[in-house]
Amino acid sequence: MVRTFAAADIGSNTAHLLVGSTNGELVMRIDNLNEWIPLGEVVSRNGEIPKDIVEQLVLAMKEFRRVAENKKADALYVFATEGMRLARNHSDVLKKIQKETGVQVEIITPEREAELSFRGVQLDTGNVESDLLFEVGGGSAQIAQIIDGTLGERCSLRLGTGRLIAETGITNPCNDHLMKAAENYAKNQLRRCSIKSEKRIAVVSGGVARGLWRALHTDGEKILSRFEIDFLKQSTSRLPIDRIVSRFNVKQRRAGTLLPGSIVYSEMMEYFGIDSLVISEFGVREGAILEMFSGGIKV
Repeated sequence: MVRTFAAADIGSNTAHLLVGSTNGELVMRIDNLNEWIPLGEVVSRNGEIPKDIVEQLVLAMKEFRRVAENKKADALYVFATEGMRLARNHSDVLKKIQKETGVQVEIITPEREAELSFRGVQLDTGNVESDLLFEVGGGSAQIAQIIDGTLGERCSLRLGTGRLIAETGITNPCNDHLMKAAENYAKNQLRRCSIKSEKRIAVVSGGVARGLWRALHTDGEKILSRFEIDFLKQSTSRLPIDRIVSRFNVKQRRAGTLLPGSIVYSEMMEYFGIDSLVISEFGVREGAILEMFSGGIKV
């Protein structure tokens, strides 16, 4: 039996909708829609979601509901992560979204976020011999241990790209002082994580990692080395955003995440002794669709 579902996450860089059909084992993408909404950086600076961003969220949820209905999805599930979790006015924001769009948004825990990511990445990295899962967003980094094909210890750090920008003032181009401050911030956050790795390879999900991958690998090769990540870090640190866009053929808003993203992943690779990252093209939304099919998410 094949069913169609819609899953959307309000992350810390984007709000992103996926409509997909599934038989419980595979997910076929029918439609993708995303809106750049930098909650991670905004909430890190202000502590709450300002009115203009709330209006963006309302408009995005209206469109997500329209697309889900147009594609005849059996159900729409919308969840929010770190940016929404940390905003002191998130209750009011979610009430406004539900009142004006009819869409109910669930704020999920970091542990649940890791579970959905793991469920999703198994679609294309299930055979990779890795004992770590990484996902970096705009507001946080999720790290999970993989033991015999299941999730073990998990760690959530305030180490997203938007948070790094807000906390250290890193910008493009970047001077040595700001670069060092950003690297030290990442190192200090990582010291809070006690997870260990023996495989020297990590499976990676999320928009930040896929942005690095697309900037570096137009050939589609899904393995990124530490050398490549450090090359991207050094290259983007010397360039303004418009030059990054043209040199790496990325959209302007994504270009702004390449430097902080490469800093975070470089420091993660050093801390855990990782040589290579295997990039998954799937993640939390595919995981949510599989959970909807199996009944793990009730909608």
